[in-house]
Amino acid sequence: MRASTSLRLRLTVIILLPLLVIALAVGFWQVRDARVQAAGIFDRSLLTVALAVKGDVARSNGNAVSLETRDLLADTSGGPVFYHVHAPNGYYVTGFATPPVRLNPDPDAGDSPYSYYNSTYYGEEVRALRLRDVTTVDGITGTFTITVWQQVEVRDALMRDLAGRAFVVMAVLIGTVAFVVWFGVLRGLRPLLDLEDAISQRSSDDLSPIRRPVPPEIRGLVKRLNLLFGQVEASMARQASFISNAAHQLRNPIAGVLAMAEAVRSAPTDRAARDRAGELLVSARDLKDLANKLLTLERASHAGERREPLELGEALEDVVDRYRAAARARGVALTIALPDDEICVSADPVMLREALGNLIDNALKHGGPDLGRIAVSLAAETDRALIRVTDDGRGVAAKDVETVLARFGQAGPSEGSGLGLSIAETVALSHGGGVALDRSEGGGLSVSVSLPLPTGTAPPLPRAPRPMPLPSRAAPAE
Repeated sequence: MRASTSLRLRLTVIILLPLLVIALAVGFWQVRDARVQAAGIFDRSLLTVALAVKGDVARSNGNAVSLETRDLLADTSGGPVFYHVHAPNGYYVTGFATPPVRLNPDPDAGDSPYSYYNSTYYGEEVRALRLRDVTTVDGITGTFTITVWQQVEVRDALMRDLAGRAFVVMAVLIGTVAFVVWFGVLRGLRPLLDLEDAISQRSSDDLSPIRRPVPPEIRGLVKRLNLLFGQVEASMARQASFISNAAHQLRNPIAGVLAMAEAVRSAPTDRAARDRAGELLVSARDLKDLANKLLTLERASHAGERREPLELGEALEDVVDRYRAAARARGVALTIALPDDEICVSADPVMLREALGNLIDNALKHGGPDLGRIAVSLAAETDRALIRVTDDGRGVAAKDVETVLARFGQAGPSEGSGLGLSIAETVALSHGGGVALDRSEGGGLSVSVSLPLPTGTAPPLPRAPRPMPLPSRAAPAE
């Protein structure tokens, strides 16, 4: 049955089909059993008629049968019964002139006074009974033979009539059950129709949970729907917040770029135009960086959807190598400490590298003039991998932790967009991890990123040696 088939029809078929099969099986069994039982009843009727004929022949000296016996002969089990009686010497006594002949001897007859057999009589199939009994008729004593028979078609017609009535009764019962089930299923599906009505009333402005009572069988469905409504509502809220923040943060830089462009066009001299063009280029680069950060932040919320096995040590080495030149230019020592064994997680490699790069970039931009060291480390703790980026800069006060983790949040005036830590936290959360800020031993900031380790992984492999350039610290520019 196709998935698009009506649920009402599916339930009706599921209920009625087994019932119909069982009813047919029971019906055929009853017909077969009734045929066997009826055959026994017919045979006993023949025996009753034979005994009645024998008694009447003995009482009337073979002249006639009683009115009661005639009634039996006229209509027994739905049709007439024929009879024939002959004396011990083979002479005809009464009844029809010739009885049906037994085609085959009965091996099971033995000493039984009567026996049944099938034969033909004037082209018609008949069922016959032959009864032998010692009696006296008109002064003659001996074993008289009474034969009675009836057409098989009479029996079959009666059986067909009984079977037809039985099947009509079953058909009426099945039809009644089908009618009741059809409308009963409709009534049983009423909660689903009510649920459909409740869902149809929802819109983008109303994603509140469905709270109407429902049967236990669909509570799970309603729970999932409410969870989906909550996720959609939260996603829409994030989108609205992102658009609002992006519009607010891009407005001033764009206005600045436009003002710089106007200043370049109205510069009084070529030298002034070149100076202003340089400032315009810096502003345009800052605007580009902000736009890229905003796009990265939006992609970060979906980072957990595209995962693959990632060796964290190798990923950290790539990120650190990317920032060595920038750290060296600012006179900052950038170091990395990795465990002896590999640590693998299931993650989005692009977004995770972006998040870790933002932590180093954030330390370089916000570490202050006293920043001299950034240390990156990796360790495994029970069921989680822990990445730490520690610096000896000016740090973040406890009261400003929530501020710096928020979008565009900064503890004080500084270069940068204020999105670095927010991107890192969003990526970590989308992977089932988190971000924590603490004060480092040197008085700076320590940012910890935790990521869940996959369960049932193979034993860790020793890390392959990789040549690393020695960290150098350039002298600060004077």
